[in-house]
Amino acid sequence: MNVLEGLQLIRGRLVANGAQPATLQMVDGIIRRAALPAAASAAAQSQSQLVRMLMRQPATDANVEIYNDLARLEEDLNVATSARRAEQALEDARPVPKTKKYYKDLKAKQP
Repeated sequence: MNVLEGLQLIRGRLVANGAQPATLQMVDGIIRRAALPAAASAAAQSQSQLVRMLMRQPATDANVEIYNDLARLEEDLNVATSARRAEQALEDARPVPKTKKYYKDLKAKQP
């Protein structure tokens, strides 16, 4: 995932959660830095990784409201990830139907 795209998604989620203006300002500053040509190739594994990176910023340490907004977002992402993993596990547990070729081969093998 591109860092700039991930940060924009995070900003959208923060707005949807009703984040404090200070949080949005901090994220906007990081987005401006990520938009520079030198950072164009930056990549992140997930939005959760980006949120954890934002939580380590000096502005987050200085302002509890920013930390709380980011912690709420991190929790939302963790819940969504857990739900997706559970859904994937159920999907993986379903039996896979056998093909017509399998039954033809089985019939051919019988005496």
